[in-house]
Amino acid sequence: MTLFNVYSLYPVEPVRGKGCLVYDAAGTEYLDLYGGHAVISIGHAQPDYVRAISEQAARLGFYSNSVENSLQTTLAEKLGRASGYDDYSLFLCNSGAEANENALKLASFHTGRTKVLAFSKAFHGRTAGAVAATDNPAICAPFNRTANVEFVPLNDLAAARAKLATGEFAAVIIEGIQGVAGIHCPTDDFLRGLRKAATETGTQLILDEIQSGYGRTGHFFAHQAAGIRPDLITTAKGMGNGFPIGGVLIAPHFEARPGLLGTTFGGNHLACAAAIAVLDVMERDGLVENAATVGEYLLGELHKIGGLKEVRGRGLMIGIEIDGSGAEFRKRLLFGKHVFTGGAGAPTGRRGAGCRQAGTVPHARTCRPVPRRIRCDAPREMSNPAPHRGKTP
Repeated sequence: MTLFNVYSLYPVEPVRGKGCLVYDAAGTEYLDLYGGHAVISIGHAQPDYVRAISEQAARLGFYSNSVENSLQTTLAEKLGRASGYDDYSLFLCNSGAEANENALKLASFHTGRTKVLAFSKAFHGRTAGAVAATDNPAICAPFNRTANVEFVPLNDLAAARAKLATGEFAAVIIEGIQGVAGIHCPTDDFLRGLRKAATETGTQLILDEIQSGYGRTGHFFAHQAAGIRPDLITTAKGMGNGFPIGGVLIAPHFEARPGLLGTTFGGNHLACAAAIAVLDVMERDGLVENAATVGEYLLGELHKIGGLKEVRGRGLMIGIEIDGSGAEFRKRLLFGKHVFTGGAGAPTGRRGAGCRQAGTVPHARTCRPVPRRIRCDAPREMSNPAPHRGKTP
């Protein structure tokens, strides 16, 4: 058997990591400013994290959601305190896409409505409902396409209000910061206006914080800079520091009943142990505050560099837009400087909306050349990278 070849891979294989560094089999050291698609939140092989998973695996790795699991309760309590949403409920699952699926489902159950409003360039996952709410027809199969999802431009409050005013929409879903699209931030005023419009029309506001959550922006969730409270918040990626876990934070007005949602592996013992360790390290080491402080400094320094088309982001979720090939620039960073970064701004074109391109998207079709985006999602403990990169001593 061979692997189903859907990934465009660099000829590099990290075999171990420590903090903000990863190493290949030859011992070459790389500075990781990407964290593997914005997943690594407290550093590679963080000792407390490794210990928590190892000790839990030695006790009990898994049992299904047919019995009590006090680790789930502990995780919910810690996440509620850390995020400021201790009055919300938590549903645990396995990934970000799965979290968005369940949030969309809850919104539809609660309102009895069928439609969802999303935003241009949005990315919410690759599963059935999540990909339907993603603005990229290239990854949306005919089976997934539906008239129940509509798109309006990001930060266009008048367009969003007009759609929601019809009373047809169960939910409006928005990313705290659009990551895959190229680090595009909804303005604080836009988020506040969207919250108001959703409340007035009985629409459930879903904040997709899968990439932008867990302190990366200098707030636990990116939307908290706007001072709003969504009805549903989805999280994953940094939640487990590489161990698969996702969750939906659910406002008190939703009513739970047996069988409403379900999962085999969601909230399993190992996943909860990993997620609890992440929160403990974040609190002890002040990583959210660190992201705010270091991010402010880094953004300030980047703005001083000439020749960059634009610098966007908040905290340590930062995108650098350049003229020229983003793919080639990333290759030079990886193979010349031994620095991992990410690419964003994938080409999409929905109903003639035009095309976008980033250097790392494989087999991309473009209508015209546009600037590429380079993205650096530095894990929050990585503010003091080692000065040496090359062979280990």
